[in-house]
Amino acid sequence: MGATVTPTGELTRAIVDATTALVMLIGEDGRILLANPAMQAFTGQPESELLGRLFWEVYVTPEDIPRARQAVGAALIGGASFLDEGTWFRGDGVRRRVSMQNSVVTDETGRPHGIAVVAIDVTEQRQREALVQRRATTDALTGTWNRGVLFDALQKQLAPGIGPGCALLFCDIDHFKAVNDQHGHARGDQLLVEVASRLLELAGPDDLVARFGGDEFVVLVPDVAASELAALVDRARAGMGLPLQGATASLPFSVSIGGAHGRPGDDPDHVLAMADQSMYRRKRRRT
Repeated sequence: MGATVTPTGELTRAIVDATTALVMLIGEDGRILLANPAMQAFTGQPESELLGRLFWEVYVTPEDIPRARQAVGAALIGGASFLDEGTWFRGDGVRRRVSMQNSVVTDETGRPHGIAVVAIDVTEQRQREALVQRRATTDALTGTWNRGVLFDALQKQLAPGIGPGCALLFCDIDHFKAVNDQHGHARGDQLLVEVASRLLELAGPDDLVARFGGDEFVVLVPDVAASELAALVDRARAGMGLPLQGATASLPFSVSIGGAHGRPGDDPDHVLAMADQSMYRRKRRRT
């Protein structure tokens, strides 16, 4: 017996229904004309309830609606397919990140009349990528940025002609080795985390807090006048006044903080060295 011949249209629909990708056909008015079983499962709605509905009312998050509508409209006018990525609502209300291939569908005259959307849920992949990026740019213990991020930001702030300039606060925990020796490294780590936490609380939304190394932290404050530097240092020092609390006893500590101001065109290493020297001058006066 010969093989059963399946009409092309039926075969195409069978493939669309079998794929785990989220497949839809969207008309030129934005209404859903086809939704495969994977898309039905994603939205939690059967195809009969999806057909005829505007796609942005079904799964697109509010902040993405204007961009999504504009992209579809532009594709239909220009006849060009496009790749996109956005956030969709799953049927249970959970936000998921999806990667889309959007292909313009034409009629027999070549006129665009719809968009075929093939989407893949990439939420876990993007989360893994974000985790890798976070580990590469932050200090594992304190969660602050690392030296590489600090230097990149500092170069941008001091870029000749375009950077806004910045202030740098260089912070060093006094007698940190003694804390480790007398109270153990776990207590020392707790102190590092506490200092980082306080600096992050003091920092503004555009400020950058980085662990420079060991018991040293640097705070970058962008676009600030040199006349404000002393007040920034005093504010940071005041934020370190309370002792570190523990399960059985509190631990008094102090942090020496110095600062420097950099203008566009200044050498980043020089500005950092000036902040470091300012900190050590304060430390010598305390000892």
